[in-house]
Amino acid sequence: MGREQIRNRKSGFHYYVVFAALLLLCFVTGESSSASPQRRVSRASPQKKLPAPKTPRVDYLRFSHPTHVEQEKLACDSCHKVPSKNWKEVRAGNAAFPDVSDFPEHSSCLNCHRQQFFARERPAPLICANCHVKNSPRDTSRYLFPSLGDVSDPAKQRREFVSEFAVAFPHDKHIDVVGLNTPRTDDNARALFVNVSFQEKKKDATPASCPVCHQTYQPQGNSSEEFVTKPPNSIGDNFWLKRGTFKTIPNSHAACFTCHNADSGIAPEPKDCNVCHKLRTADANLKVDFDPKLANDMGIKDAAIVARWSRRMSAGAFRHEGGEHPDLNCLSCHNVATFNVLDVKTLKVPVRSCGGAEGCHVTATTDDGGILNFEIDQKKKDPAFVCTKCHIVFGKEAVPENHQAAIPTLPAKKTDD
Repeated sequence: MGREQIRNRKSGFHYYVVFAALLLLCFVTGESSSASPQRRVSRASPQKKLPAPKTPRVDYLRFSHPTHVEQEKLACDSCHKVPSKNWKEVRAGNAAFPDVSDFPEHSSCLNCHRQQFFARERPAPLICANCHVKNSPRDTSRYLFPSLGDVSDPAKQRREFVSEFAVAFPHDKHIDVVGLNTPRTDDNARALFVNVSFQEKKKDATPASCPVCHQTYQPQGNSSEEFVTKPPNSIGDNFWLKRGTFKTIPNSHAACFTCHNADSGIAPEPKDCNVCHKLRTADANLKVDFDPKLANDMGIKDAAIVARWSRRMSAGAFRHEGGEHPDLNCLSCHNVATFNVLDVKTLKVPVRSCGGAEGCHVTATTDDGGILNFEIDQKKKDPAFVCTKCHIVFGKEAVPENHQAAIPTLPAKKTDD
């Protein structure tokens, strides 16, 4: 056998040896993997990326003053022009005065809302419905501006809304002034002003200024319709909201601009919106004598009633038109010298005012007829007793200390020595 043949045989042998070794290694590895599956190494699956949280969708049907004032830091005159172009048209003749009497022009909105103005929404972009009645390019009519509460135009619709503002009105500085400065139609109407500070009125003299701004809302008068909505036949003596329960608050600038105008020079001027109009702040600790479910069950839809009722902190069932209430002096119950309309707690009516000089609802003893005396006595006998003469929600709670303190203290009986 030659050397070449021997070399080929050795190479072939080495090839078989290597092949057998590899085969054995694969067999052992397979056995090891099946016997110990926990030792197998698998590739980690790529982690799925979580979708980014969606930004809450902005509701452009609801204009928000806090967004524009607090977040965007916009000044009032960046949108509202004083006076509006149509101020001579919204009020007729001598009743017209320079006023904020229309919504801002489109140019005020386009700076930030061009995308919303030209959105492909049918029949028109949603944002247009804040000012326009039918939200249609064929009908450009707008709602009456909210400050035109004294304007009655059957051809124009008024949008129901609850204002986001409270008005910083100092009652003590106006109590003797407003009554003398009711709107006039002569040429000197704008210059009239009498500087009289607040003075305590006599018990039988209601200030003439109160009814200028505050009138009985939806009074019953001589009508047979006693309730705001029709009560069930089984109402009995149970509570149901009656007409004439609430008082109005100013819904226009008519009385204000009689004195506060550019000609008089009395600050604040009409262009200084933010001096009077302050954004409302929520008070989580504020307790009100109001039950929204009850209002809903009664079918109360009137926005003015709901707004007044939902902020009542004293007697939720009190009716201004009821009993002898219309004949009382406003100052007998309301201490306007301490009012701060931005702090609603200062507007709360003291319990003692319910007694009055004649002892109406608070008397020395229950035998004298005081309803507060009677209900306190009932609470003492049965803690589950519900006071319903004045209250909606508060009547279920324990009697507050100020209610007990409101009852006059009887003088000590004299004893013979």
